[in-house]
Amino acid sequence: MLTLLDGGLGRELKRLGAPFRQPEWSALALMEAPECVTQAHQAFIQAGAEVITTNAYAVVPFHIGEECFEERGLELATLAGKLARESTANQPHPVVVAGSLPPLFGSYQPELFDAQRAPALLKTLIEGQAPYVDVWLAETLGATEEAAAVAQALADDTRPRWFSFTLKDADEHGALPCELRSGESIATAVNAVLAAKGEALLFNCSQAEVMEEALRQAAAAVAEQGASLRLGVYANSFVPQSNRMAANSGVSDMRDDLGPEAYAAFAQRWQAAGASLIGGCCGIGPEHIQQLAQALRQSV
Repeated sequence: MLTLLDGGLGRELKRLGAPFRQPEWSALALMEAPECVTQAHQAFIQAGAEVITTNAYAVVPFHIGEECFEERGLELATLAGKLARESTANQPHPVVVAGSLPPLFGSYQPELFDAQRAPALLKTLIEGQAPYVDVWLAETLGATEEAAAVAQALADDTRPRWFSFTLKDADEHGALPCELRSGESIATAVNAVLAAKGEALLFNCSQAEVMEEALRQAAAAVAEQGASLRLGVYANSFVPQSNRMAANSGVSDMRDDLGPEAYAAFAQRWQAAGASLIGGCCGIGPEHIQQLAQALRQSV
């Protein structure tokens, strides 16, 4: 069964003219222009998305600062959930709301993960979004210890848990290593998701080119375990440089060779490799999701 995800919320907010800068990233729209968040959610739904993810990705001290998170973290996480839920009303098709549980200490920097601080940060994000979400999406995870922390924080919450890892981009020689940013293998990620009682394993915020092999390795590892996991992909459209570039160091450039048709061509290969949850990350807009809806439904 194919499920269409939404695209990159932050870049869609930027395109809509919402206030947008580093380090606040997409959280700035929550603070200053929440109507733009609703507009972005609805644009993806109208394009065909069956799952939208809350705009909570940047509601962490890394982006909004320690003081702001202490004072407004719960408020902003709650607003992110509320806006997403409200955006699903009166739509032509059912829409699932995924609660974003982002990397807590910076995207692409698993070495910064602080296991002692993580529980308190996750508690705020979960408490704020819990009244509004249907599934939990721990996304852009760079290491399996991040998935374990999320599982511990969710405790006995019975909603489905989806875990999405970011992969290394091509190295300076153009080689695609197909491993987590931490250097861990895809099989290790599969084991971590199974241990965390995940329903789905996805790969996101990485190059489109690395996703197919990651899916094949994941499918093989799941089969070897005799387990069941849905697999998914939502790639980004960044110019490949993320292995060398720290999060928050700027607003990355977008590729000019990954328009809707080109992205859909990648997605058809992901679907053939076993992905049943497909959408887009940074730089993948409603026009891409609309193209996916057409191309992937025809492939079923």
